[in-house]
Amino acid sequence: MARPSEFDRDEAIASAIRVFARHGYEAASTSDLIEGMGIGRQSLYGAFGDKRRLFLEALRRYSGGSLAQMREALAGGACARESLEGALLAGLGDADDLETGCLGVGSIVEFSRSDPEINALNDAAAALVVAAFAARVKDGIAAGEFDAALDPQAAGRMLLTLRSGLKVAARGGAGQDELREAARLALRGLR
Repeated sequence: MARPSEFDRDEAIASAIRVFARHGYEAASTSDLIEGMGIGRQSLYGAFGDKRRLFLEALRRYSGGSLAQMREALAGGACARESLEGALLAGLGDADDLETGCLGVGSIVEFSRSDPEINALNDAAAALVVAAFAARVKDGIAAGEFDAALDPQAAGRMLLTLRSGLKVAARGGAGQDELREAARLALRGLR
């Protein structure tokens, strides 16, 4: 009979996300994961199977959390422009804490389009983000904040691209003021 896990799975995955964000998939060793997660080697393999399955679960969890942060920001704000700005700037991470890097962007850079499972996870996450941005752009068009000729889907894709770039810039050392300025400049283009 298998022994029950002696660790909190949610905490272990949150810790694995930090390790993968710091090192990337390839460079994160089993020792890094065991130390970062605070579990034993046998527990890691027993609970997650292998490093790859742990990474896929961590990426899934990270993407869900990132989307939840964005949706919360999109629901706030006095107007569509303010809520889009909030969503663009939510949870970007920073250069001083390497464990706050974006696992999604990191996996795209590391794997490109070479891994079908990672592609599927990233593509699904991107589609949800684009849809959330597009819905808020539609609200902005209806309220007269944005150009009526805008294609909300195209604007959503542009905002996803901007958000990815902002995450890279934050990781590269850009400060909040610089990131906010870039977001505001892009949003002015929607008017």
